[in-house]
Amino acid sequence: MRLENIPFETVDWQAVTGVEYPGETGVAVWRARQFGEIRVRMIDYSVGYRADHWCEKGHLLLCCRGELHTELKDGRVVVLRAGMGYYVADGAQPHRSSSPLGATLYIAD
Repeated sequence: MRLENIPFETVDWQAVTGVEYPGETGVAVWRARQFGEIRVRMIDYSVGYRADHWCEKGHLLLCCRGELHTELKDGRVVVLRAGMGYYVADGAQPHRSSSPLGATLYIAD
């Protein structure tokens, strides 16, 4: 990842318009900014959210609030709580998110 041509600025994530994405259950609300090829998102998962797809995109992820369950296609499940994160490369490990209790995530990809 190379960060270029991005001036210093602050972001009030609550002022960024959210877009709702329904999951298999629950909903994810994305607040996103795009910087060239780099997307940065603050995402709120509702209580009971479960993704409706397997993701193969690489991410740098931080769980800011709540609890995130990440299921890997090989059967492993990783549980993240506030202050924990993960990183994965594009195409490295198909994964799917759920959040029984709700969560807020900060993701760069």
